[in-house]
Amino acid sequence: MHSWVCIIILLRNENIFASLLSIFCSGPSSINPLTEKPYGTTFPVICIEDLVRFQFMLVESLGISKLYGAVGSSLGGMCSLLTGVIFSDKVERVVTISSCAKSHPSSIAMRYLQRRTIMSDTNWNNGHYYGKAYPKIGMKLAREIATITYRSGPEWDMRFGRNRIDPSSQPSLCPNFMIENYLDYQGEAFCTKFDPNSLLYISKAMDLFDISEDFGSMKAGLSRIKCPVLILGVQTDILFPIWQQRELARELHEAGNKAVTFYELNSIFGHDTFLLDLNGVGAAVKGFLETNLAKKDTDGEHKKDDGSQQ
Repeated sequence: MHSWVCIIILLRNENIFASLLSIFCSGPSSINPLTEKPYGTTFPVICIEDLVRFQFMLVESLGISKLYGAVGSSLGGMCSLLTGVIFSDKVERVVTISSCAKSHPSSIAMRYLQRRTIMSDTNWNNGHYYGKAYPKIGMKLAREIATITYRSGPEWDMRFGRNRIDPSSQPSLCPNFMIENYLDYQGEAFCTKFDPNSLLYISKAMDLFDISEDFGSMKAGLSRIKCPVLILGVQTDILFPIWQQRELARELHEAGNKAVTFYELNSIFGHDTFLLDLNGVGAAVKGFLETNLAKKDTDGEHKKDDGSQQ
């Protein structure tokens, strides 16, 4: 069972030396030195700023004083955007994929339901289940709910339609449709691979994200970003709908950033597009990172995945 870990993978191409950092550290499963037991839910609630500052502590410990770029998707996109706000003098460009500048009610509601399923499992035991019965049912249901938010209806129409698991069987209250079987598999495959408390804390950190809160307004917060920004969104994303990326691009323009590129993908894979559509996402990010945007005097660009500008 995985808890929060920090992983560094170093890559090099002809021009860029990249450090890929996971966002997680020891977390609630680590041992509280005062009690010599896992923290559980006595671990303090964290926020996205905590994660970003931890990342920069690690980066600085490697002797890196300035980043060529901060790139992230989903929660990572929150982190990369906030990097540009907090460490504006230490990053040259920002890429935020399928993310936002603040969590909206629809996303908060979806994550709330996932947390409730975990916390309603009697084995969760108020977060103190380490060394005891594991809250598997809660984790499985939480993952099934999450899977619905990660993909899209158009994809599932193509993959599953109304296909039955066994066309010859009589209908029952057990799973009959292939989509039900798929959700059951996803829940079962994930439920013991990640620490439930860690999922609760990460989920809550995403809910609390709102750049405007610490700077008086969204405009004031985003105006601190001085570098070029690429915003990438997906038309079928239901967890971070495309209007949220459009809103972010508009707000960055209004905050005075003249080097904003908004790239909109027409992908069937929903929120998971950044994991599955490597050509579409990769081409957008590669082009942005390899273009010397600092020397361009532009009012920003809006592109679709056919390369056209709007």
